[in-house]
Amino acid sequence: MIRLALIMAAFAAPASALTLAECRAITHVSHGGVAGHVDYGAGRVGWINWWSQEGVFTDVTVADCRTGEFLKTRVREDNISARPPFDRREVVREIIETEMAGAPALFSFERLRDAIHPKGKDIELAVLEEEPCACAAAYPELRGEKTPYEVSE
Repeated sequence: MIRLALIMAAFAAPASALTLAECRAITHVSHGGVAGHVDYGAGRVGWINWWSQEGVFTDVTVADCRTGEFLKTRVREDNISARPPFDRREVVREIIETEMAGAPALFSFERLRDAIHPKGKDIELAVLEEEPCACAAAYPELRGEKTPYEVSE
């Protein structure tokens, strides 16, 4: 009887939740993708988009899962445009970590933008309409009206 109860409990258990590690994806066979997903706390997450064919770039995104606000900036580029190559991954990572370590009530994307500028290039502030994987993994309860993230096969 106990064995039957254990078997039934195993089938009744919810499927395992999505993890940040599962958000890593190759979006363009062998030369582009998303990786480095991180939970900064207070409903905020981050990740990188990368590209490495006939040139390289790395973009960093920080998003608020509740509001959908996000900041995206280019931190590395070589042979993608006419501008000289640059690699500011480490300095921008340090800036983001410093801003995220402060009190959540003091955080704003405008403040983060001002701290990153001019280290990051092509800084974009916008609002997500679709839930990103990192939010689905770390803060699914903050989805609100955003289109739910769907795992692609």
